[in-house]
Amino acid sequence: MNDYNKPLPVKQPWSEEFWKGTKRRKLLIQHCNDCGKNIFYPRKYCPECWSSNLGWIESKGTGTLFSYTVTMYGVEEKFMADLPYVIALVDLGEGIRVMSRLVNCRHEDIKCDIPVKVVFEDMTDEFTIFYFEPA
Repeated sequence: MNDYNKPLPVKQPWSEEFWKGTKRRKLLIQHCNDCGKNIFYPRKYCPECWSSNLGWIESKGTGTLFSYTVTMYGVEEKFMADLPYVIALVDLGEGIRVMSRLVNCRHEDIKCDIPVKVVFEDMTDEFTIFYFEPA
């Protein structure tokens, strides 16, 4: 964990709760208290009604693989050791689509619409990143 040398997210006041959640192994999703829309990625305002009356709900962390790509080359040098890796679009049960990596599976076994679940990896003392793996 201490030798992590890749870029890290930049925390914003409106994303602080999200990152606190990942440290606790919880995938939190913003929820608009005015129009009821679930929102991902964390924002200052609801993209549906522009309300700032936003809260948080805990995702069940399960969904289906909507689409993916296997990244073979063309990445920043700090990510070269990770190649090849899978970038995934996941449809969560809460009605939102998120992008992350798909881990703990053979690339040849990946198919769209497979069930997936969230997993977490500590990157630094401050940051825990979420990924998905086949359920």
